[in-house]
Amino acid sequence: MHVKRFKDAQPYEAPNHRECFGLRLQGFEEGGPENQWIGFSQFLPGGGAGPDSTPFEKVYVVLEGEMTVEIDGQETMLGKFDSCTIAPGEVRLLTNKTNLTAQMLVVIPYPPET
Repeated sequence: MHVKRFKDAQPYEAPNHRECFGLRLQGFEEGGPENQWIGFSQFLPGGGAGPDSTPFEKVYVVLEGEMTVEIDGQETMLGKFDSCTIAPGEVRLLTNKTNLTAQMLVVIPYPPET
């Protein structure tokens, strides 16, 4: 078992994110998960990510607040404990359209080795 305390999580900057503070909860470390990493993202009001896509799928789980996910012009609001999977190559736009901070878990496979 690999335990990492929240107090030991390190910040990271995700490309094309705005008004977002990310912490890496698991991954990219000795003894950590081998297939994916887990991020904890905190989006301020008006914050978000994209539009962009990745060549691998992602899973988002909203822990607090609300996040709007837009794909192909269709908006879906995710509330507390709602989740979604973003398919490889799917262009998404994330936005916190509320006046409260939103918190999300992000599960992402490691990028392919080059």
